[in-house]
Amino acid sequence: MTTQALEVDNLKVRWASFREANPTVRIRDAAEQLGVSEAELVATECGESCVRLQAPWENILHRLESLGPIMALTRNANAVSEKHGLYRNVSFHGNIGLVLDLGIDLRLFMDHWKLGFAVEAQGRRGPLKSFQFFDAHGTALHKVYLTDGSDTAVYDPLCAEFADTDQTPDLAVQPSPPPATDRSDADIDVPALEQGWNDMADTHDFHRLLARFKVGRVQALRLVDDTLAHSVAPSSLTVVLEEAARQQLAIMVFIGNPGVIQIHSGPVSNIKRSGPWLNVLDDSFNLHLREDHVHSAWVVRKPTEADRVSSLEVYDAQAETIALLFAKRKEGQQTSEAWQSLLSSLSPTEQSVS
Repeated sequence: MTTQALEVDNLKVRWASFREANPTVRIRDAAEQLGVSEAELVATECGESCVRLQAPWENILHRLESLGPIMALTRNANAVSEKHGLYRNVSFHGNIGLVLDLGIDLRLFMDHWKLGFAVEAQGRRGPLKSFQFFDAHGTALHKVYLTDGSDTAVYDPLCAEFADTDQTPDLAVQPSPPPATDRSDADIDVPALEQGWNDMADTHDFHRLLARFKVGRVQALRLVDDTLAHSVAPSSLTVVLEEAARQQLAIMVFIGNPGVIQIHSGPVSNIKRSGPWLNVLDDSFNLHLREDHVHSAWVVRKPTEADRVSSLEVYDAQAETIALLFAKRKEGQQTSEAWQSLLSSLSPTEQSVS
């Protein structure tokens, strides 16, 4: 037996022992405690309860509508979004993909999609069948779970059609790169950045603006004039969600990672806390967010042709995005006064976040 095979067998045994001792621990947290990636744990079941899938992933995603109602899950280190709906109106323009349904609304960045599996696991309420996709580092980007309303007869044929010829449990992942560091504030042309910001006609131009000035996102929020972005208390996320639920405001909640952005559009209702987690527990939308990991929060205003779009953006201590919240509106419409009033009610803080 090769050294790699021995390592895989050892990981499989360690994973089985861990699950037996810690049945309620999520696989992402288990991977961190075991010192491996989530994808490596999933791959140990290849040939048993897991099927390694073969790219191009676009071919699989186009076929997921045939499953009927599903649950799409997208997460980052601090937030999880779970949306119920149909995986339809799938399209790709180069390496950028869209899924546009009333329930499932996604932006896909396929350059980051490197690994895929069909996974059967035992959940708290019975067997779970899913398609799961990971980046080159073995970090989960997106998962699609069958629900009680799904056409389960479609699942096995899809697994067989897109199965890789290699079903060994061996999996090599790349080490995660160190976090990017911002340039010195002194190297940023802040007046030009503010001018470029004010000249935007579309909020989607914001990423290009940051790239053009080689400035980090939180760094830019911190440097520009308060009319464009200002810091508010980290508790503002909780305040906004609870008040949006009370007023039944239609909002948009963006949760993402490098490979996927998942969007909820509509009201939120059932806001609950469980330990450090802040949760939205609605019928077709669940949000789980580490409230204690919100390090900074910002009210951000970006111009469009019709209006200035105002949002609440929250970040962790490493300046990684946790969540973005907007008012729901149609293209060209003005932002609701209730949303503007809610953001205006948040108390500004000193912009001391680095």
